[in-house]
Formats: sequence, C-alpha cells, structure tokens
Amino acid sequence: METSVQRICDILDSIKPQILVIDSIQVMHTQEADSAPGSVSQVRESASYLTQYAKKNHVSIFMIGHVTKDQSLAGPMTLSHIVDTQVMLGSTDDARFRVLRADKNRFGSVGELGFFAMDSSGLKEVKNPSAMFLNRAEKPSSGSVVTVLWEGTRPLLVEIQALVTECQYGNPRRLTVGFDQNRLAMLLAVLYRHGGIFTAQDEIYANVVGGIKVTETSSDLAIVVGIVSSLKDKIIPHDVFFFGEIGLSGEIRPVANGHARLNDAAKHGFKKAIIPKANAPKTAIKGLEIHVVSTLTEALDCLAEM
Repeated sequence: METSVQRICDILDSIKPQILVIDSIQVMHTQEADSAPGSVSQVRESASYLTQYAKKNHVSIFMIGHVTKDQSLAGPMTLSHIVDTQVMLGSTDDARFRVLRADKNRFGSVGELGFFAMDSSGLKEVKNPSAMFLNRAEKPSSGSVVTVLWEGTRPLLVEIQALVTECQYGNPRRLTVGFDQNRLAMLLAVLYRHGGIFTAQDEIYANVVGGIKVTETSSDLAIVVGIVSSLKDKIIPHDVFFFGEIGLSGEIRPVANGHARLNDAAKHGFKKAIIPKANAPKTAIKGLEIHVVSTLTEALDCLAEM
C-alpha cells in the first residue's frame, strides 16, 4: 500500500489510468509537509498535490475521506474548497437504504439525493424512492398522513405518523424522529392559539417513516393534521395528501415547486390534495381534486369533512 502522493503520481505516469481512487485522503502524506500523516497540513497539501496532478494529466480522482460524529467531513475546510464535487454516502435510520447526497457540485445542482439498496450484487439504485417510503399498512389508521417533500431537484412522498396519548407521569413528552423537535413545539402552540385544540396535557410522538430527515417547512401542515387525526381518532384516507408551511399567525404559507409536487402525487395515485392557496395550479391536474386553504382553521375544517 502506497501512501506517498509523489510516489503515487510517479506510478500514474507509467500506467496512465483514467480514474484513480484514493482510500483514504487522511492517510496520504507529502514530502512538502513535515507533520505526521492525517494532520491538517498533510491532508491539505496531499489533496492539493493530487488535484493539480489530475488537472494537468486529465485524470479523474475520487478521494475517500472520513467523517466526524456529526457527519461532517473530517479535516481542514480547505479540503472542500479544493475538490470540484463533494458527496456524502450515508444510510437511513433503519439502515435499509443508502443515501448519496451532493453537498457541493461545481458542475450541477447541490442537494441531489440518490437512493440505493444493498443486495447480493452490491448497491442497486432505487429508481422510485417515493414508492419505497409509501409502503403503508393495508388498513388505514389515525395519525397517518402523507406529505410531499422536495429533495434536491425532485419531489419525494413520505408518510408522517403522529401519536397523541394521555400523559401517565405528569410531565408530557414531545418526541420526534426525523424532524426538529423545537418546530413541533411551535406548531403545537399555533394549533392551540389558532385552532383551539389543547394538547398541553397529552404526550405527543411524531415520526417520519423510512428514516428520512425533514429539513424544510413544507411538512408543517401534514404534521399538524397527523396530530389532530390521532387526537380525535380521525382516519385520513390513503389517497389524500397535505403540504404547506404554517406561520405563527395561523396562516398557511406556500412552498417552492408546488406544481411539481402535485404532479408527482397524482402519478402515484393520490386523488385529493390540501395545499396552500398560493400553490393552487393555474390548470387542472387530471385525476386530482385540489382544496386550497389559507389558514389553519380552513385546513382543520377540510379534515373534519373527510
């Protein structure tokens, strides 16, 4: 195993490959730095040396790097600036699937997600991730709601589950998996102030099915609807979905790429949508009944009519 970048480049001059894989950049060292391999200066100088060689000799180099406990790239931040593209390969919380995310890309958009499943032949692409995360129970149950997230440049349908139960120990818990717990507290306050639904004495659990982490606010309406559905034991039909951001004054705010979200849900067989008024499409979408709401009260009225 060779760890000297100068020696590696000398070998490349003789075999002239088109692709080089460095595993890992943290164990490489260069004669231009006096510190030990793995130090900040060694990682920075080794990556810079390899990048200059790649551009000069038209070689594509894949540098594999370690990550820290918070899933950020280990080593100096200049390492991210040196490379053209930085991608992160992780797994969902249930470890069933691998998720490839582009954090930096000089040749395309960032935030793109690729979903893969491991089988006997290696990683296999999941071409329809929405179907993967919508493997719902045959019998509908209260607290189960579908929303449409936007991941990278494509929509993603996911199921959000909520459970509201009586507090047993005098200190109600608020537990979330997949999204910010502080945002849940804010939504509960808005639900009480503008929806008239009191939950301070109940324990509330919320989960995004499939290990997906929600990083945008378009799921606000679905989370609130799921909580109300569980609290009132109201079953939401399988062919209904929700999306929209909820403001502190109880208004339902629009989200980006609303039309693309609607089209993707219609392709997956959904028949009814509850969305912000500002996201109403200019032309009808075949097979999809759209109800627009501008306040939380209007959204709760739609839920009561189901």
